[in-house]
Amino acid sequence: MISNKLDWDKLRIFSAVAELGSMTAAAKQVGESTPTISRKIDDLEDSLNCRLVVRSTRGIELTEAGKLVLKRAIAMSEETNALLAEMSDVDQAAAGDLRIASTDGVLSHWLTQSLPQYLAKNNQLELHINILEREADLLNGEADMSFVFSKPQHRDLHSLRMGVLHYMFFASASYLETYGRPDSLFDLQGHRCLLHDAYVNQIDRWSPKASELKKLLRFSLVTNSGTVLKEVCANGGGITLMPSYVAELDDRLIPLDLPELVPLEFWLSYTQRVQGLSRGRKFIDWIRSQFETESNPWFAETFVHPKHWKSDAPPRSDLKAG
Repeated sequence: MISNKLDWDKLRIFSAVAELGSMTAAAKQVGESTPTISRKIDDLEDSLNCRLVVRSTRGIELTEAGKLVLKRAIAMSEETNALLAEMSDVDQAAAGDLRIASTDGVLSHWLTQSLPQYLAKNNQLELHINILEREADLLNGEADMSFVFSKPQHRDLHSLRMGVLHYMFFASASYLETYGRPDSLFDLQGHRCLLHDAYVNQIDRWSPKASELKKLLRFSLVTNSGTVLKEVCANGGGITLMPSYVAELDDRLIPLDLPELVPLEFWLSYTQRVQGLSRGRKFIDWIRSQFETESNPWFAETFVHPKHWKSDAPPRSDLKAG
């Protein structure tokens, strides 16, 4: 007998698998393991008492029953989005909550510089910020919006490209006076290097140059905190890899005359709920203003060394407060 209760999460997982044609790709998109995805599909098939997918080495194919379930799941998702859009009509100005999440980076270090001004002008907003060690699962309600490093492909998520982070090396004046200044990337050998542990595995995917350099360097500190990384570097602890915008935030950190190691694009991903809220749309507009490359050249497509823009950059107080 078919269960009287269907788990929407399993239908969502099934939709992702059907859309991507792969358990592994779906697992990556929703942030779960491939075995977990496979188990949830099995559970859904048991609940419906029918086979939905045919697995093969080439991926998955939908059965006729699977095609019907996918059609219904899409219709349910569209109805949910329509309900959210209708509810936006009763949204009360800027009052209410918003939840934003991100890994350690532009949210915790860049946006916090001008966030107090925004909150002062929007004092009915209750903002929740969550710093995670992985990308937030927006589809499961973990947050309303999040910064991500790959463009979301799910139809229930929206995204805006914010810009490019240019990763380069920094050190303090005291460290350089004591240990000297490297003239090339490979001169970093023998120096005390500091690394954010989010980069440990990412570096191997960034570029062959970055991967080879990682093998040559000795890291005296690895941490999951950007604040720890920045403070240890600023106090003479070693040479560290950080986005170029850090030069605008802390004069104690000296950008080295070395090429960037890697440019990484990043997006703001957000749910249909946020798009349906006036406070959500306003907050997204403000976030976009904080990454405009005319006033923030460190997020531009092309890397420009901080020594060429730092003296001409507008003070943070001049940036839009919302």
